[in-house]
Amino acid sequence: MVAVGTIVWLSSELMFFAALFAMYFTLRAAVPDVWAHDSEALNVPMALVNSIVLVLSSFTCQAGVAKVESHGHPAQPRRTGSIWDVRNWGMAEWFILSFIMGAIFIAVQSFEYTELVHEGITLSSSAFGTVFFLTTGFHGLHVTGGLVAFLLVIGRAYMARNFGAHEATSAVVVSYYWHFVDVVWVALFIVIYIIK
Repeated sequence: MVAVGTIVWLSSELMFFAALFAMYFTLRAAVPDVWAHDSEALNVPMALVNSIVLVLSSFTCQAGVAKVESHGHPAQPRRTGSIWDVRNWGMAEWFILSFIMGAIFIAVQSFEYTELVHEGITLSSSAFGTVFFLTTGFHGLHVTGGLVAFLLVIGRAYMARNFGAHEATSAVVVSYYWHFVDVVWVALFIVIYIIK
C-alpha cells in the first residue's frame, strides 16, 4: 500500500511539474528575444556534467535497493566486508553514495545560481529568470527532500535490529521518488539547456 500511495503522490507531483513546463513554454513563446539573450548566460557544459552526476545517482540508488529486495537472498542493509570491497556493499553504502552525488548536484546548482545572479539574471530580472529559478528551484527542493529521505533510510538501516519488509519498502519508495526526480531533471535539462 505504501508503494501504491507513493506512485499516486508522484502522479500529483508530475502534474505540478507539468504546470511549470506549461508556464515555461508559454512565457518563452511570448518573449523569445528575452530567451535568446538570457539563455546565453547558461553554463551548458557544467550543467551537463551535473546532470550526469544526478542520473548516475539513480543507478547507485537502484544498486542499494537490489541489496534489500528479496529475490531468494536475505536482505543486506549494510556492508559485510571492507568499505573498499564494493561487491560487499549493502543498501546503506549505495544510498550514502547516492546522497553524496545528490548533494554535489545541489552544490553545483547553487554555484550556477550565484554565477547567473552575477550576470544580472535573477528571479525578478526577466521572464526567463523567473521561469528558470522557479522550475530549477522547485526541482532543487525536491532533490533536497530526497536527500533527507536517504538519510532517514540509512539511519534505519543502522538502527533497526531486524531489517525486514517494512524497512525494505521504505528503501524502495525512496528509490521511486529519486528516479522520479531524476527523470524530471532530464526533461528540464533538455528543455532549458539544450532546446534554446
